[in-house]
Amino acid sequence: MGLSDKPPVDRALRARQAVDVAGVRAGVTTPPQMEHTRPRMSLRDHDKYVSLTMEFRCNLKCVHCMIEGTMDRLQPTPDGLFQHVLDQQKNEGLWEGLVLTGSEITLNRDLPNLATRAREAGFKRVRIQTHGVHLSRPKYADRLLDAGVNEFFVSVAGGNRDSHDAITQVPRAWDKMMAGLTYLDTKDDVRLLTNSVVTALSYRELPQMVSALSHLKKLVQMEFWNFWPMAESDEKQLCAPHSDILPYLRDAILAARAQGRFVEVKNFPECLLTDLGDALVNAQPMLVIDPAFWTEFDRNGFNNCRHRDSCGSTECLGLNNAYIDRFGWEEDLLSPL
Repeated sequence: MGLSDKPPVDRALRARQAVDVAGVRAGVTTPPQMEHTRPRMSLRDHDKYVSLTMEFRCNLKCVHCMIEGTMDRLQPTPDGLFQHVLDQQKNEGLWEGLVLTGSEITLNRDLPNLATRAREAGFKRVRIQTHGVHLSRPKYADRLLDAGVNEFFVSVAGGNRDSHDAITQVPRAWDKMMAGLTYLDTKDDVRLLTNSVVTALSYRELPQMVSALSHLKKLVQMEFWNFWPMAESDEKQLCAPHSDILPYLRDAILAARAQGRFVEVKNFPECLLTDLGDALVNAQPMLVIDPAFWTEFDRNGFNNCRHRDSCGSTECLGLNNAYIDRFGWEEDLLSPL
């Protein structure tokens, strides 16, 4: 039996042991032995991917950026560690896919070469996580495709041109992102995914985001990440009450599923989603990143909930410090599963 055929719990453990260095965390929240018992309404393939942070520059200025205070000091994954991951893949076939990420990975001039090396090492899927602006240039997009990039995880900040550009604070960011998605949608062996951060500025537009992307045939999954500020308080007032977000989030989930999309929701109480609770998937691929990132991330203080001890959820992250600071514990709104 090959490694890809082994139970998820064995595969995840073996992969974690293969990259046992500072700065690596496995982000799978669902117990691996339960992965195949959950409803198949999202890709749920995180244990099959490894994610490497290869770039910490960005040319957008998103108001919700979670690492804006650390980009100047965080360091990309060294090439030696990148090669170690490739060697592990070539020798043992630990993963199906590699995610190349950062603040904005397309600013890394070596990106096509990184993708080529990954495919030569045996990765079947190479995904980039990007704001999508540079994908509007067909020649550049073709370079990535020729190098072996076949998954594009693109950030969609708003439901229309005006809001997207206001949130990213760069004119024409929407037009370029949409042009890139539309171009890639015509290509073979391409999978598109989108990520939208849910803030006080964007939550009302979640259904509009689904509608704006309805023409994309290669869009397989939409993800909605409820905002966390990487701090103990919400200085920018970007968190929105869960009760305000909920009706728009439900509409977006149902609309995306009606179009045949998978959906994943991050950092939202599972109990509030009720019959759509299967959309909550807080898992992430194993992430290789500068260890200093986790010092800042842990300031979020997830897993706070008055009902934690009596709740049966294995997926919910409860409330974070900044949310509690603004809105309290909401023990009357939340309920144990």
